[in-house]
Amino acid sequence: MPDHLIAPHGGRLVELISTPERRRELLGRAARWPSWDLSARQLCDLELMLGGGFSPLRGFLGRTDYESVCARMRLADGTLWPIPVTLDVPDAVGCRLGPGAKLVLRDPEGVPLAVLHVDDAWRPDREAEAQQVLGTSDEVHPGVAHLRRRTGSWYVGGGVEGLGRPRHYDFRELRHTPAELRAELARRGWDRVVAFQTRNPMHRAHLELLVRAARATDASLLVHPVVGHTRPGDIDHYTRVRCYRAVMPSLPAGRAMLSLLPLAMRMAGPREAVWHAIIRKNHGADHFIVGRDHAGPGMDRNGRPFYDPYQAQDLMGRHRPSWGSGSCRSGRWSMWWTPTPTCRRTRFPTEPGRASSRAPGCGASSIRAVRSPPGSRRPRSPASCVAAVPPGPSRV
Repeated sequence: MPDHLIAPHGGRLVELISTPERRRELLGRAARWPSWDLSARQLCDLELMLGGGFSPLRGFLGRTDYESVCARMRLADGTLWPIPVTLDVPDAVGCRLGPGAKLVLRDPEGVPLAVLHVDDAWRPDREAEAQQVLGTSDEVHPGVAHLRRRTGSWYVGGGVEGLGRPRHYDFRELRHTPAELRAELARRGWDRVVAFQTRNPMHRAHLELLVRAARATDASLLVHPVVGHTRPGDIDHYTRVRCYRAVMPSLPAGRAMLSLLPLAMRMAGPREAVWHAIIRKNHGADHFIVGRDHAGPGMDRNGRPFYDPYQAQDLMGRHRPSWGSGSCRSGRWSMWWTPTPTCRRTRFPTEPGRASSRAPGCGASSIRAVRSPPGSRRPRSPASCVAAVPPGPSRV
């Protein structure tokens, strides 16, 4: 792995594809094991898991890790992890599985993609999960609706051995595993990378934000849109990718790259923002733009937003000391973000070169949170901060 890129979450990229010899052995025995055809959301989870996008996970969460993640946003060993990644199955499958069992995971066409070595099978409290992870039981929230209507009654956890990756027939040249993306970033000589998460087409304000972020952090840009499951009613990814391609020539020449992320979003607001940052860290980005109402699903049944507009930035700040430690070219690193200076008259952000905010103990500056005063009718920045992992003394 290139030594000048940020270390993956947990210190090592966890790829789960088996060796050719092991793959032949597992396929030879798979016919004797029960199998499960993955849903579209489960297929996205498995794809990221196999490639290391969910590092340090080595499989679907078991019960101990699941309960710890729901309650305190951490795996049982204390590693920061905000979203439970579980494999749900119906009664007919779950009641037949127990510790030591094997379950073959197949794509919708029946192609075996992985073998799950079962450690746990249990009936979760999905109402408690909705309250803890999503912060609501309102079924207007798409995450709550999914838990109640489309989630199986059993969760199955355990380690995964990959047999092959899901096949895609669209935009193949824009799809990269974390290892592939890291290799490309290293080939380009990029040692500072700002990642931009989006599930919508980009507009001019996004473009301005990205240019300012690159200037303020002295970094290159990774446009990393989600092309898995997003919020119901979103524009399809085929259209959006064409929009992203049209925008790319307007970004700094030689300093911007487009790559697609097969993530199934949960629309979990602040928790999901932390999850998105961890995933981009695994892909080699050491800065991440956190948007206003990041990963928010909109309004509840009473017309109120599910999450406060800047709740995601606040949560990122609270968990700043918990991003783990690793090595990069300049030594230790830590997570940080602070407010951006704004013009007192216009309430717009000042130019990064005129005023900047520095993290204690490091020499890097970054664009930060931009907030308009209550009642202001002036347009706001579409994103509110850049969470950065610059070189500097560890705070872990």
